[in-house]
Amino acid sequence: MTAIASSTCPPTPTAATPPHLGSTSRFGRAASLHIGRDNLINVIEVVLDPLVLTLSVWVIGFIEEGELTLPYLILSLMAFSLTFPARPRLQESFARSVLSILTNWLFLAALIVFFGYATKGLSLYPPHAILTWLWAAPLGLIVANALFRLSAPLLLRAQGSKRAVIIGMNEQGAQLACRLAESPYTDLQMLGFFDDRNIERLHAIGHNRPLLGRISEVAEYVKQAQIHLIYISLPMATQPRIMRLLDELRDTTASIYFVPDIFVTDIIQSRTETVCDMPVVSVCETPFTGTNGLTKRLSDIVLSLLILLLISPILLGIACGVKLTSPGPIIFKQRRYGLDGQEIVVYKFRSMTVCEDGAQIAQARQGDQRITRLGRILRKTSLDELPQFINVLQGRMSIVGPRPHAVAHNEQYRKLINGYMVRHKVKPGITGWAQVNGLRGETDTLDKMKARIDCDLDYLRHWSLGLDLYIIVKTVTVVFKDQYAY
Repeated sequence: MTAIASSTCPPTPTAATPPHLGSTSRFGRAASLHIGRDNLINVIEVVLDPLVLTLSVWVIGFIEEGELTLPYLILSLMAFSLTFPARPRLQESFARSVLSILTNWLFLAALIVFFGYATKGLSLYPPHAILTWLWAAPLGLIVANALFRLSAPLLLRAQGSKRAVIIGMNEQGAQLACRLAESPYTDLQMLGFFDDRNIERLHAIGHNRPLLGRISEVAEYVKQAQIHLIYISLPMATQPRIMRLLDELRDTTASIYFVPDIFVTDIIQSRTETVCDMPVVSVCETPFTGTNGLTKRLSDIVLSLLILLLISPILLGIACGVKLTSPGPIIFKQRRYGLDGQEIVVYKFRSMTVCEDGAQIAQARQGDQRITRLGRILRKTSLDELPQFINVLQGRMSIVGPRPHAVAHNEQYRKLINGYMVRHKVKPGITGWAQVNGLRGETDTLDKMKARIDCDLDYLRHWSLGLDLYIIVKTVTVVFKDQYAY
């Protein structure tokens, strides 16, 4: 970082920036702070303004009524729904953010007052309470955003940084590295560049930045150094070279972006973003960024708690059955790959006479002698998976997502199936799109595993909360008539 921070930014390349990826203010959308990973700053940004407006209504309600009455609850709900998610402002100057706050507030206040007058809802509030809120709310927004600006660098340092590299040492790549180094509101640690040109030539054209190696060495470096984000800043004319590079990077869990723009096929959650006002395009990204990530996690917590409460008698009954019908532990723990390919421990009711978790694991087959009599029923109905709702509460898994495979199977298939590791851009699930499409149970051929991976990637491309709920409902009907689970 010091080598990057010490140099001055090169002039911003204008000709190389496509018109549709120019200034984000043209579309009224600010740059997200950190693309590629969720962090606390992103969450605070989208909820700060709605929470401040909600609290301002509640405070005035308590002052006026001595308690929080229904009219004030309704007003706070309106204010929250009209402002959530909030527009990120940290990349703007403070003066510009204040102007944005005041402009948005004038529009919001006019909207609420107009409909309140038209529906005679304003009569539910004392006139001085309305006047107080009209000046107190924007003042609270300005103060809260100012305090957030002061505390954001401290929060980022406490959370830890994400490692990133840039492929292609050119004007766009150098500009991105420079802006990342100068911005106090990013948690990216730019380790350096990869380029095939020699360092003397790069220095000769004005680039005095760390060169980590040649482009052919990127994939290995990314895996060894556990890189989180990769920014590809190569000319569009080098498309065949880029496609080869993407194929090599499929065996990693790093998020990949193009700078400034390129069109490719087989993309996962592609969208245009900006990093410190530099345009980039995501090629392979998790769908659970920003508010999507918050929605996914909240739905997992609420649903898993509700399900665990409802099935607690079933869990107790199965636990007793496993203990009484065969020797061994009640819960079988196995190492699996989780988010970003990190190992996690997954819980299941023991359904076999063995607890295998080694370098080589044989998948369960039809008529497998290792499966107990009770285990055969548990596996057929997927009741052996119920303890994984505890994994969901722990944050290791999600209710819906790609099914986790044993570590030994992951290491086997990542070498055989192109794009296999992309499924680990999200947390593994108790059920998934592949399982409700007839791809549950043994994958005894490579084609079956490829079909399962295709479904997993399709889920990443088209995720929505509605799709998750559909998969949950469909799972209940599938497990009782699936002939391939054993």
